[in-house]
This record gives sequence, C-alpha cells and structure tokens, in this order.
Amino acid sequence: MSQRVRRTVVGITAAVIAFLSAGQPASAHGFTSTAYVDVAEGNEGHIRTKLGLEYDLFVVSAADYEDDDPLFETGNAAFETGDSKEQAAALNAHAESAVRYVTERFSVTSDGSTCTPTRVGDFTIGRHEGVPYADLLLDWACSERGDDLEVRSGLFPDAETYVKGTKTIVTYELDGRSGSAALDAGHPSFSIGQAWYERFWEFFRLGAEHLLTGVDHILFLLALIAGSRRLREIVLVATSFTLAHSVTFMLAALGLVDAPAGIVEPVIALSIAVVAGWHLWRLWRRRGHASDLETAGRGHFSLDRAGWTRLGVVFYFGLVHGLGFAGALGIDAAWSWTLLWSLLVFNVGIETVQLAIIAALFPLLIVLRHRAPTAGLWATGVISAGVSAMGLVWFVQRTFGI
Repeated sequence: MSQRVRRTVVGITAAVIAFLSAGQPASAHGFTSTAYVDVAEGNEGHIRTKLGLEYDLFVVSAADYEDDDPLFETGNAAFETGDSKEQAAALNAHAESAVRYVTERFSVTSDGSTCTPTRVGDFTIGRHEGVPYADLLLDWACSERGDDLEVRSGLFPDAETYVKGTKTIVTYELDGRSGSAALDAGHPSFSIGQAWYERFWEFFRLGAEHLLTGVDHILFLLALIAGSRRLREIVLVATSFTLAHSVTFMLAALGLVDAPAGIVEPVIALSIAVVAGWHLWRLWRRRGHASDLETAGRGHFSLDRAGWTRLGVVFYFGLVHGLGFAGALGIDAAWSWTLLWSLLVFNVGIETVQLAIIAALFPLLIVLRHRAPTAGLWATGVISAGVSAMGLVWFVQRTFGI
C-alpha cells in the first residue's frame, strides 16, 4: 500500500474517533439527571403526584432561581455531611422556595384546565442509584376532572446550565388506567389517554437516543467491529453482547440487582480498552494474518479458540454494560408488567441503533479488507488504538474522579 493511501486511511479513522470523543466528559454521557413522578388518586377527588428530585441539583437550582442563599448554604452543607435528616430539614425550612421552583416547571391539567397544587406533608429523602433524592407530595385540585389528563415537566432545563438532557420518568395508576412515560425537553408532556403505542414510542426513542449519545457504548461497538474477522463472528459477538446487557439491564432497572456506578462506569471504560487492545495485540502478533482464522471448530458457529474466548469476554463485559444502561435510565422501581414492557421497548431502541451501526460499518470493513487487505489492517489498527486510548483515559478519570 502506498504511503499516500496509508496516510489517508489513518487520517480518516483518527478523525472519526476524534469526532466521537471530542468534548466528552468522563461519564461519556454528559451530566444529566432523572426525575421521577408517580401519579395516583389523591384525597377528595384530587390527583396526587409524588416527585423524586436529585437532592443536590434540586437545592442548587431552587436556590439560584429563588435567589435563596440560605437554602443553598444549609442544603449544600447537609449534602456534604450525607445526613438525610439534615437534608430534609434544609428543604423544609425553605419549603416555599423549593415548592415554587417545582410548581413553575411541573404541571397537571385536566381537559385543558390547569390544576392547582398543594403540598402534602414535609419533604423526605430517598435514594436512587445511591444518590440522595428529595421526595415531594403534591395534591392537584382540578376544576374539571375529565379523561384528558396531561402531565407536563420542564424540570432542570438545559438553560439553567447545571445539567443537560434531564429525563422525567412518569408512572401512573389513575381512573382505571396504568402506564408509564418518558419526558424530556423535546417531548415535555403526555396524556394518560394516549394510545399504548405512543407511550412505548417514547421509551423506544429514549433507548435509541441513549445509545447515540453514549459515546462509550459506540466506541465499544467500534472495537467489536474492528476486531471481528467474519460476518459470522460479528453476528455472534453482537448477539452475545445483546443477550448479556439485556439480562442485567432488566434486572437492575427492576431493582433486582444493584451495582454502584462507582464500579460499573470504570469497568465499562476498561472493557472498551480491553476489547480494542485485544485486536491490537493480535495485529502485533500475527501481522498480515491477523484476520485469518485458526483451526475452526465444527458446527454451525465454526469459531476458532480465539473467537470463542473473545465471545466469552464480550458476554462478561455485556453484563456490565447492561448495568450502565440501567443506571442511565435510572429506574429501580418494583416489578410491574407495565414497567417491564416499557423497559423492553427501551432496550429494543438500544438494539435497533446498535444493529444499524453494525450493518452500516461492517460491510464497508469487509469490502476494504477484500480490495485492499493492508489498508484494512491499518484502518482497524488505527480505530482500535484510538478506542483503546479513550477507554484507558476514561478508566483513569472514572476511577480517580478526575
């Protein structure tokens, strides 16, 4: 291969990796938050909502918007000590500011008429994914209680600059109906009268968007594609990864498995480096024969020893990635069929984008390897080197909190 072609291949592949990783923080998903809302029947015909809001974000946002410095000082001090009683006391001492912040960004309407909120009881403190959350009960009095009940959320918008891409996960059981919805800036409201496929579409879209914006998962896929030698191998590896992360994603999202993000996120970063580094090691060891199969086993799979070993490693890392997907969605509610179907649709959204990326890139790699074998090796080597480097950088950042 000529030096000009080689330089072109290296430049293009390096540019792709730089574009994907540019400006990405250690989490590779950006600083985001998830709010939780349960909607149910309240007293005297009212509608009751229970909101769960990330405590430190809530304190900073409410104090800033209401210009309430004492709320920030006492709330932040309570967050630093980790004492849930002090955290609740800080919010209850400044309940007027805290509640006003919420009710100006979260609303319930019935048949087009805005319902009036009233706080029920004091703030309490719970936890999601090991993070303190402030729980707030509100009863909504509606002048006309109709079938067209709409919930709208604009909590923690991007314009406040503290987080990006806030999601509000809503579950409801009201008027004989039950279901769930995922709200964000692009889709801030939903009606309990909407069709089931509209609700599921929201979770499908959320899953697809999560994979597209989760650069660490995309880089992991690039490492899988670069290191796969045959169509059969990428199909089996992708299937293994899918099965593994689907199992842990569902178990974790339903609250049946709990793993701290402080462990999951560094291992995800390490998995990227390991899978990409595996292909680099094979290139160094076998040179121009890196894409060749060793003696393959018999049967439909026909993988050699290296293929089977790689399959097992990818399956293990897939289990960890599933915990990362669940942590990003942030659901750890008790088992319910409604929630289960929503999670399945979220996972289908992830899988659809994953398969689309593989279907778009792997055939191009096969063609390149067939027409210019040396260029194909250089391309996969540059991709794997860049991906492995990013994985190591993220691993250090996430491990030491840099």
